[in-house]
Amino acid sequence: MHTDVADAVRRALAEDVGSGDITTNLCIPADARATGRMIARQTLTLAGAEILPLIFEDCEVRLHHDSGARLDSGDEIGVVVGPAQSLLTGERTALNFVQRLSGIATLASAYVKAVEGTGCRILDTRKTTPGLRRLEKMAAAAGGAVNHRMGLYDAVLIKNNHIAAAGGVRAALERTRNAGVPVEIEVRTRAELDEALACGARHLLLDNLTPVEAREWIAHIARRATVELSGGITLATVRAYAETGADFVSCGAITHSAKAVDINFRLELAP
Repeated sequence: MHTDVADAVRRALAEDVGSGDITTNLCIPADARATGRMIARQTLTLAGAEILPLIFEDCEVRLHHDSGARLDSGDEIGVVVGPAQSLLTGERTALNFVQRLSGIATLASAYVKAVEGTGCRILDTRKTTPGLRRLEKMAAAAGGAVNHRMGLYDAVLIKNNHIAAAGGVRAALERTRNAGVPVEIEVRTRAELDEALACGARHLLLDNLTPVEAREWIAHIARRATVELSGGITLATVRAYAETGADFVSCGAITHSAKAVDINFRLELAP
C-alpha cells in the first residue's frame, strides 16, 4: 500500500490515541478477546476497507467486499477478530476513514451513473482534505471517477491566473512545449479558445459555461482537442453538461462536499 496511505493511518491513530486509550485500558481486561463487525446502514459504494489491517495490526481482518462494491443496508463489510482493547481503540479511526471514503465513492458513483451512455467521463479534482489526497482519490476511483492530476507535479494545468502572469495564452503554451507531461489550458473567451487551438493545444478546460454555451464551443472545437468542463456542475446538471459532447466533466464536490455514509461497528465479546 502506498506510503501516503500508511502515513495517514499512522497520523490518525496518533491523533486519537495519543499517550493511550485510558477508558479502554482501565475498563477492559488485557486478555479479553472480541469480534467487531463493520456493517453498512444505508445503500453505499464502499471505499477504504482495505486500510483496516493497518488500523488493527494485531488482529485478524476478514473483508467480505472490495472497494467499489455497492452495498445495501445490513450488508457486512468485514470482520475484525482480536484483543478487545485493540478493537475498541481502533474503532473510531476505522469508522472515520471508511465512512468518509465511502461517502466520496458513493457520490462519485452517483455522478458516473448520471452520465451513463454519453461517453463523457467524470474527473475528480485537487479539492481534497489536506493530507488525505491519495485516499480520497482512491475513493473517487472506487466510485468510477477518473483521477485527474495527483498534484502540481504530474501534469500542467494552465489556468486563468497562469495566463495572466505568463503574458497570454501563447506565451504560457510555448513555455510548456517540452514539459514531458500532459498539458491542459483553461480558456475563458472565444478569442482565447482560438488562440489556444492555433498554438496546438490538445486539451482544453472550459470553465463556468452554461450547457448551451458549452455545446456551441465544443462544436467550434470540432474534435481538434479534448474538452473538460468544470465550474459549479452539480448532480442535477451534470448530464446536461455531459450531453454537450465534452470528453470530461470535473466535479470538485465529489471530494469537498461528500457526506459521510452510515456504517456501524458492532463489537461482540468472546466467551
